[in-house]
Amino acid sequence: MPDLKPGLRLKSAVCNGEAMVVKAVDVTLTCGGVPMLAVDEDAPADAAADPEHMYECLIGKRYVNEDESLEVLCVKAGEGSFGYDGQMLMGKETKRLPSSD
Repeated sequence: MPDLKPGLRLKSAVCNGEAMVVKAVDVTLTCGGVPMLAVDEDAPADAAADPEHMYECLIGKRYVNEDESLEVLCVKAGEGSFGYDGQMLMGKETKRLPSSD
């Protein structure tokens, strides 16, 4: 897996999910419990998803770790969940926009 840096686009090895890195730290980003790949890499034939990490990633949703030092944006939905180092990322809460009255 390439070094994480903002703007990097990655794809899952076990589903259709794709993500773009928004904030990066030095971890191994996963989808479905399997390390993610650069978009031009081929998935290994023996890649098998971890059933505990298959909770769907939703297009347009941002996912973060607990202290929000890592953030990814889902750019293509898939069956796997984003995670890092064995922990799943959480969906980031959206901020309400002020009314324009």
